[in-house]
Amino acid sequence: MQTTHRDQHRSHRAGWLRAAVLGANDGIVSTAALIVGVEASGANAGAVAVAGLAGLVSGAMSMAAGEYVSVKSQADVEDADLQQEKQELATNPEGELAELAGIYERRGLDAALARRVAEQLTAKGALDAHARDELGFSPALRARPLQAAASSAMAFSCGALLPLAAALLAPPSSIDGVVMVATTLGLTLSGAMAARIGGASIFRGGLRVAFWGLLAMAASSAVGRLFDTPPV
Repeated sequence: MQTTHRDQHRSHRAGWLRAAVLGANDGIVSTAALIVGVEASGANAGAVAVAGLAGLVSGAMSMAAGEYVSVKSQADVEDADLQQEKQELATNPEGELAELAGIYERRGLDAALARRVAEQLTAKGALDAHARDELGFSPALRARPLQAAASSAMAFSCGALLPLAAALLAPPSSIDGVVMVATTLGLTLSGAMAARIGGASIFRGGLRVAFWGLLAMAASSAVGRLFDTPPV
């Protein structure tokens, strides 16, 4: 009995994995560093909690705005290129067909086969063929600004909840220690999961993310200690 073989590739995960990991890790690190820095300055538990909550909200909004502007710019470029291609197909269809055939020839097909492939793909959808093979646009990877903004804000918020919850639940005298431990564990798990999904080393993935998180918190704590604020 013949079985169907399916290769399990991971490249299709690159886009969403990068955005999710970046957003979540940024939420964990930036919020934890803010909490540790404010706590190190001598502020009371209430001020630390407010700072953490403000960091979550402002960070999520910043991530959403930044991602929206970035992806919207990409979408505008794609739309402009597609509009130009549509005009060229309307005014010079034979030239565009020859251009498409030339692309396939450069990829290794002989001239006759390249021409036939170009003709068949043009008949099924000329703009789609040129968008994919001339411009390099993939329907699955098209820029979606609102989706990107919402996903980034959500990922950031989910990450930021970890150090914020740790700060709220920790005894006032040990907020910094509890936050640092919780954050390190969260970053290690996040890095390991991302590495597992991407097919990389789980140990190295978790270690490198935790290292940068600890470095950020140590730097923030050092800055906080420069401003010794007596508790109110």
